[in-house]
This record gives sequence, structure tokens and C-alpha cells, in this order.
Amino acid sequence: MQATTTRPKITVTADGEGVVSHAGSRLLADVADRTTLTAQLGEELAGLRKPRARHDPGRVLIDMAVAVADGARTISDVAVLADQAALFGAVASDSTCWRLLDQLDTARLAAVGSARAAAREVVWAQRAELSGQPFPPARAAGRVLPPGLVIDLDASIVVCHSEKEQAAATFKKTFGYHPLLAFCDNTGEFLAAQLRRGNAGSNTAADHVTVLDAALAQLPDHHRHGTPILVRADGAGCTREFLTHIRQLRDQESVSCGFSVGWAITERERAAITAIPKTVWADAVDADGGHRDGAGLAEITGVLPARALAGYPAGTRVIVRRERPHPGAQLDAFEEADGWRYTAFATDTPLGQLAHLDARHRAHARVEDRIRCAKDTGLDHFPSRTFAINAAWLVVVMLAVDLIAATQHLLLHGDLAKAEPKTLRYRLLHVAARLTRGQRRCWLRIQRTWPWALDLAAAFTRLAAVPIPTG
Repeated sequence: MQATTTRPKITVTADGEGVVSHAGSRLLADVADRTTLTAQLGEELAGLRKPRARHDPGRVLIDMAVAVADGARTISDVAVLADQAALFGAVASDSTCWRLLDQLDTARLAAVGSARAAAREVVWAQRAELSGQPFPPARAAGRVLPPGLVIDLDASIVVCHSEKEQAAATFKKTFGYHPLLAFCDNTGEFLAAQLRRGNAGSNTAADHVTVLDAALAQLPDHHRHGTPILVRADGAGCTREFLTHIRQLRDQESVSCGFSVGWAITERERAAITAIPKTVWADAVDADGGHRDGAGLAEITGVLPARALAGYPAGTRVIVRRERPHPGAQLDAFEEADGWRYTAFATDTPLGQLAHLDARHRAHARVEDRIRCAKDTGLDHFPSRTFAINAAWLVVVMLAVDLIAATQHLLLHGDLAKAEPKTLRYRLLHVAARLTRGQRRCWLRIQRTWPWALDLAAAFTRLAAVPIPTG
């Protein structure tokens, strides 16, 4: 049998000039510069730069973040930028990156957080000047939620396949870390995180307080104190201490915080559900805002025993949702006998239809998509045996996620503005191009037949028009 091929015949040589790959990732690096993130990090970490050192620590962090956004999973993968100096300039070696991460102790990580917050304020101001609003509205059930910001908290297990400091067995019978994460639902930005042992509790109030405070510190001051903020979490966030802290933020620190958190169904809730008349149940809505067949909602706050809400902030409401179980659903004995599957959540929002409060809470599920994308952007692999270096790596991951978010909000339109990291890498970041020089300029020439060539070129053009902050 003869060997055949339907592909064009090619002859390969190694004498090409000016060809670069990952050309679109240069856009992320330029976004970091234009939004002052590089300069802010350089200023905060100036004390780490030795005399006559070649690399600025802030620039090294940005290069690592760009590489992670590009798909790097280890520190040595920064070579994808270092091997293309004509496009990315001088990039630190992986050993320099290791040393920098090793130097980022608690105080310096706090300084990096301050730099991120300052740059975020710039990004939001730039977006406000370009589009008229600093951040997009949050949505649920096909409608825009009342003006405000939404912060989603959730924990996720990151499996480790080798011995690492403070890695431990998890409740899912795996081995690794159990970080607690916070995302801004409006923008998709990775606001804060705390790296924790694998056996860290899901409902540890102190950790939730720490991460929420760090997330709030990332918001521009006039939004933190002047914009309503909704904090969402699953049942792990439904602790008296955490919800009391949220109320104290509103009462004592002028942060207009409310909450919507999961509520566990126990015997007292089942007794309350049994006592509710059938006529009380209101209709629920689906993800698009239409009527949800076979689902209903009822508030059981007044039916619960008084001790059930003891210690919770005043005005806490408990709302139950019931729906017909899907085939294969695991039900308890109460649900088996009743024929309904029940879930509940607690909120301190005093007004609003139950259907819309429920849809708003169920939109918390979007945090799972945020985490999945973050795991596709470096969160799924911690590179070091040392816990402190892994905590610093987590900050690099947050920088990478925020760079992608800023790029999408400021420069991309249509499907690309909502695309996940894997799609962005294929369509934009990993694109090959040719570098040429002429007219006293360096030209990056993208293949004209590439389907998203015009989108990438337009993004670079828009970046040049992004207002530069003064002062």
C-alpha cells in the first residue's frame, strides 16, 4: 500500500526571520502597562531590587502572570516569553522568578495586594470613560440586578500529586490544598484568596472573614463605601460569626453589605415546611426569567423556632425552594415521602419577590465557572514544595485572571469579551505573526486569513486609545 496524503506538500527550512508565536499575549503585557499595574507593582516591590539588577520585580511578576494567562502551569514555562525577546523584551529566567516568589512574605504579598487595588481603580476608571460605567451590572434570571456589586465566595480543592508543605487529605478523599476564593461577579475579577490546608473546614468563619475583607480592600474606595455590595456564598458561609461580620461592616464601617447564603435543611426546617399551607408556595423562575415548571418558593422565617435564628443578624430571612427531583437525584427520607427536593437560603434583603431573590442566589453557581477558568489559568497546579511559594503563586494566578478580565472589558467585543481562557488562547493569545521594521516602527503582522486577525489588531488599536491616568 502506498503512503498518501491530502495535505499540501511542504519543504521545511530553519532560515526564517521575524516570525514569532504567542503574539496575542503581548496584548496582555501591554494592558498591564497601560493600566499602571506594572508600575504599581514595581513601586511596591522596589525594596527587593538590588543595585544594578537587570530585572524589575514588578515586571517579573507581570511576565509570570502573562505566561500563566497564556497557559503556563509551572514557573519554568515563563520561557515561552523569554525565548522571544524581540516581542516581549528581556524576560527574567525561571531561577529569578523562583527567587522573587521566595521573597514574597506576608508583608510583601500585602504590598502586591495594594498595587492590584490601585491598578483596579485605574481599570474601572478607564472603563467608565470608555463605556460610561465602571463595571457591568450583575444579572440573574435574564434581568439586570439592582445597581451594585456582587462578591461570590467559595472554596475548591486543588489536588497535589506529590508531598507539599501543608497539603493534606481532603473531605473528598483526595490530597492537596483547599483554598478559599473570592470573585467579583460583575467583572469576573479574582479579588482575593487564601491558600489553606487540604483538611481546612468549609465553614470556617475566620477564613471567610479574612477573604471577604481582602476582597473588599480590592474595590476602589468610593465603590467600597458608596455602592451596595451583595456577598454570596453556599452553606459554608452561613455561620453566625461571618454574617454578623457582614452586618458590622454596614453598621460600623459604612460598607453597604448584604448577604445571600445557603441554609441547611434539618429537622426544624422540615417541620416548618410541613406546617406551611399549600397556598403559600409561590412560583419560581428559570435561568432566563421564565416560569419554572414544578418549582416553588416559600419563606419559613416566621415558622421556624425562635432559637433557629438566635445569633443571626436582625432581619435574616430563610427562604425554601422545592422542585421535582430529576431522575437519579439523591433524596433523604423526608423528600422521598414528600416527593419534592428542598434547598434553602438565607438573606437580609428586606424587599423583593421570592422568585427574584431565589434567582439572584442561584446565580452564585457562576462562581463554579470562575473557579474552573482559574484552574485553567494556573490554579490547578502549585509548583513548589514550599507553602509560602505556593501562596505567592496563587497571587500570580490572581494577576493573570485579572489581566484577562481587564483585556476583555476594555478591548474585546462580542464573543471574545465573554470567551473562556482556552478559547482566547486559541483565537488570540497563541497567534503567530511576523515582526518587521520600517518607518521607524516595529510592525506585528498577523496572517490576514486568520479568522480573528482583525479582532486582535483592533484590540491593539483600542489599547492605544485607552486613556492614560494622570497624577
